[in-house]
Amino acid sequence: MKTTGILKKVDELGRVTLPHELRKVLGIEERKTHLEIFTEGEAIILEKYRIARACAVTGEVSNENKVFEGNIVLSPEGVDILLKQLMNEKNKKGVK
Repeated sequence: MKTTGILKKVDELGRVTLPHELRKVLGIEERKTHLEIFTEGEAIILEKYRIARACAVTGEVSNENKVFEGNIVLSPEGVDILLKQLMNEKNKKGVK
């Protein structure tokens, strides 16, 4: 994460405005661009919303997520969880 050097105050309604130059550089258009809000410790992170990035297993949104078979999005953790569950199911069927 890099600093912009921009400081903004929160107004009485809890709003913070994004400076025009920052919106322009990031391609954020008013009334068109949705922002997703994340927290990490004390940090508040705003990202342009992209529905296709959420892992089908964990719900995690990350640039590391991969799309499989054209429509299933999985995070690395989601892949591990899914593989473990599939192996457990396979072992259960093998016991019978």
